[in-house]
Amino acid sequence: MSQPSESQPSDNSQPSDISPPSVILATASYDRTIRFWDVTTGRYYRTIYHPALPVNELQMSHQRNQDRPQNVNKLEISPDKRYLAAACNPYIRIFETDYESLEPVRTFVSHTNNVTAIGFNYDGQLMHSGSEDGTVKIWDMRAPHQHEVYEMRCVKDYANDYAVNTVALHPNQVELIYGDQKGNVRSWDLRVNKCIYELVPEAGVAVRSLTVMLDGTMLVAANDRGICYAWSIMPGDQMTSVYEPLHKLEAHDHFILKCLISPDNRYLATASTDKTVKIWNTNTFQLERVLTASSDETARLWRMHDGTEVQVYRGHHKATVCCALSD
Repeated sequence: MSQPSESQPSDNSQPSDISPPSVILATASYDRTIRFWDVTTGRYYRTIYHPALPVNELQMSHQRNQDRPQNVNKLEISPDKRYLAAACNPYIRIFETDYESLEPVRTFVSHTNNVTAIGFNYDGQLMHSGSEDGTVKIWDMRAPHQHEVYEMRCVKDYANDYAVNTVALHPNQVELIYGDQKGNVRSWDLRVNKCIYELVPEAGVAVRSLTVMLDGTMLVAANDRGICYAWSIMPGDQMTSVYEPLHKLEAHDHFILKCLISPDNRYLATASTDKTVKIWNTNTFQLERVLTASSDETARLWRMHDGTEVQVYRGHHKATVCCALSD
């Protein structure tokens, strides 16, 4: 398949002739490219063109409708920084972060609808994904060839026929938590493959994003009404968790696209369609600062302690959809 031509970018968007850095930043755009950036200089050093899935692979996934958007919905970098996973529609592609490799090393085509969530366990041997087909799947990344990559478990509640929007793995590595279009939040025990806890913050209001503190003590769910619900997580019997309501945060006037707790557990970031990113204190849930954002062709890096914009990454020709950062 021929690759689309790329207009000559300007300023700091010129391709950089450098080796992959220790800090990896990748972005995906509606221009059907994935770009890797030097975080310090703002220059991109690698571009992956993201073509449509070949017809024979679509047939493997039993997908009848081939006329669908082929955008990347989410990016995730593996813990060892070797791989970049791209969640697409209806498949997942795995790329090596080595800048010399432009083709995917694996393609997963088991989902039958838009893949909305993706992530890895702590050692990168397992990958999880969620989809609008109403399933959450676990994949064995140790299998050496695509045909040996198999669906280990299909986590699907028999009563749940709603699109899965977000998936988060508990730090204990045995509970997988997902939020769906109907407003349900469910925690699954992967050892027994069953739902062990169900939360419904607002019935009928889609849960758009989930985030769990790295110490496993708090879960936050963000929904389409711009509200974040927080629960304290306490250990229960047999290594499972108990969730107690902690706080209701009216974060935005429009629906929230993403929420994320910082690695030091001090801050909660929320990004909304109201064109703002807000930073909240996780102890008091007080607003610390507001950052402006929009669906433009850039990615931006801010300094947390004072909200200063550190770098702007220019090079995409259409709106930037998602990014992944690993330091």
